[in-house]
Amino acid sequence: MSFLPQLLKDNFNKDDFTFEIVPNSSPICIEIKGKFLVGICEFLYENAQCYFDTLACLTALDNGKTANIMEVWYHLFSLPHQHSLALRVILPRENPKIETVSHIWQTANWHEREAFDLLGVIFENHPDLRRILLTADWEGNPLRKDYEQQEKYHGITVKY
Repeated sequence: MSFLPQLLKDNFNKDDFTFEIVPNSSPICIEIKGKFLVGICEFLYENAQCYFDTLACLTALDNGKTANIMEVWYHLFSLPHQHSLALRVILPRENPKIETVSHIWQTANWHEREAFDLLGVIFENHPDLRRILLTADWEGNPLRKDYEQQEKYHGITVKY
């Protein structure tokens, strides 16, 4: 996959398009700006050299109040070419928003809902962005570093 950095440079030659290859990552990980996510994902899916036909995993993580950022990771795999790639997008911790990729890979639908449910990441233009693991009236996002568990839920003691 050594061809990928040059392929991206050749096809995304906008002045403000930049990416970084994350050192010592396996699989290769590229950090991109969120505004380029959908275009890059569509390109990686449609380009015959890459053909990343599978979104194996999408996950998010909270780096805490000190770092004041959240990360969304996209793990892609190409079945025909047998190669993989990770994309990392950095978002602000307050009001983390990014465009959905569920129109590219249908599996993103549930992965994005999980990241929304547990971390509060908003996936704009998602076809059905609602909680998937917790009840609709649950308070907060449990995987956030500053999450405070509620004392009771519908009269049932939650904290032990």
